[in-house]
Amino acid sequence: MGDQKMRRELNGLNEQFSGTKDLIRKSLEARKFAYCLYSKFRVGAALLTHDGTVFTGCNVENSCFNLGLCAERTAISKAVSEGYRDFKAIATASDMCEHFISPVVAFGANWDVYLSKPDGSYVEMTVEELLPASFGPEDLEMKKVNIRNEF
Repeated sequence: MGDQKMRRELNGLNEQFSGTKDLIRKSLEARKFAYCLYSKFRVGAALLTHDGTVFTGCNVENSCFNLGLCAERTAISKAVSEGYRDFKAIATASDMCEHFISPVVAFGANWDVYLSKPDGSYVEMTVEELLPASFGPEDLEMKKVNIRNEF
């Protein structure tokens, strides 16, 4: 398969989801496009929407570290830019053989996360299980302490 054809397929737009293994395979493929000159740590992600569309992403580093993007943010940004706001699952893949990496998400806690290793083995959990005490959009509605600025 030509490199340009693979890039077009990995773009993620209008790809149809056919199972957990396929989502993990797409995250492993997306990892190949990581731009990680500094960390040398490749990460790929594949994000599944409720209508079966899959958006892929990879980490993109910059010499100004805070300008870099993790793979999950890239995939979520692609989906949001196409009008999606509700997700069903995400798979992440890295080069780590002994550990899984976890996604950073802010689009709810009730969707599936598949954390995979290079050999395709994976752990399945929900965002809520992965990040049980995470700060999300619903926390913005909590009562806040009125702080008086004395400076």
